[in-house]
Amino acid sequence: MMNAGSIGFVLICAALVFFMTPGLSCFYGGLVRRKNAVNTMFASVFTIGTGIVMWVLFGYSLSFGTDHFGIIGDLGWLGLEHVSLSEPYREGQEIPNMVFCVFQMMFAVITPALITGSVAGRMRFRSLFIFLVLWSLVVYYPMAHMVWGKGGFLAEIGSLDFAGGNVVHISSGITALVLCILLGKRYDLARATYKIHNIPMVAIGAFILLFGWFGFNSGSALAANGLAAHAFVTTGTSSAAAMLSWMLCDVLCNKKPTFVGACTGLVAGLVGITPGAGFVPVWAAVIIGLTTSPICFFMISWAKQKFGYDDALDAFGCHGVGGIWGGICTGLFTKVSINGDARWDGLAFGDVHLFLVQIASIVITIAVAVVGTLICYGMTRLVSGPIRVDERDERVGLDRSEHGESSYPSFNGLD
Repeated sequence: MMNAGSIGFVLICAALVFFMTPGLSCFYGGLVRRKNAVNTMFASVFTIGTGIVMWVLFGYSLSFGTDHFGIIGDLGWLGLEHVSLSEPYREGQEIPNMVFCVFQMMFAVITPALITGSVAGRMRFRSLFIFLVLWSLVVYYPMAHMVWGKGGFLAEIGSLDFAGGNVVHISSGITALVLCILLGKRYDLARATYKIHNIPMVAIGAFILLFGWFGFNSGSALAANGLAAHAFVTTGTSSAAAMLSWMLCDVLCNKKPTFVGACTGLVAGLVGITPGAGFVPVWAAVIIGLTTSPICFFMISWAKQKFGYDDALDAFGCHGVGGIWGGICTGLFTKVSINGDARWDGLAFGDVHLFLVQIASIVITIAVAVVGTLICYGMTRLVSGPIRVDERDERVGLDRSEHGESSYPSFNGLD
């Protein structure tokens, strides 16, 4: 039976998730050099156009339509035809199928945008545009179906992903890693000092993300109920704990806490709690937040330099690694008593089944992302030609070379 309160709540949460994409553009845009700010912010928000139009035309149907092989939906809801305004997507839900569609649409908008941080400052805009359109088709829609769709393979084996650990963060984070390796390093990475050009913008973006993430996670309860409240509390708790632990890592390693580090830790904690927000106890959210930041900090400050990949804004180090750890923690701390959608308690409560299923789902997600990225990269090269800008354009900056614009036209220096 439809519930007006739940309908209003989920629509508000959908708007909050939408607001996260402009927040991400501020977060990423502040982190890059001045000459690439416009390009980086634009790369984060053009997915509003592609994501919504594709979702309405065929994305929702492929993601949540009638199951085929546990991997993809059909085309029965092209253009959102026959998507009900009065009947739920699943039996027992309190919201119409169309409201569920709108909420999920915002996930399809922000997920491709997360990838763009890894290739900031060196990928042709047209190539990035084509790649992310293809990636949504090849990776995102199948992952959404497998995890959240009726008959989806990962859902059928008992895998849990409350709000997007596999679908959003691991898939985009792994793609970010593969794509930045394929693209190669920035030409002067080893010689130039890369300084964040606008820390206040980074902070504004991070806190917009935090604000929107409450809708991202609590809205995934798909009802205005106690589970939504639980997800709200675990989201804030993990983020707060992760901010504190990142500050501690900064002090231990660099002798000073940094504002950018605190903002990064805040986001890492949000990533870590996403898959388990509606499954784990509140006290477990503290552990997840406290442990996610040091793991991501290690990957960003040591592993990236050790292995030599140029993940410019640490999309893999934050979203990929944080999502993987969050999925593992979901297998550790889930309690069936919190959410009956879970078939088993986590490993911390004596049952190994869910933990093994979570590991399997993470491995499958990584495989889909790697293979899908390679396919999309090859197809993009065929369609767009050279994917990377030449050295001259990279020196000038992608704002001018790709868009003919400047974020600060009256200011010179610091590039």
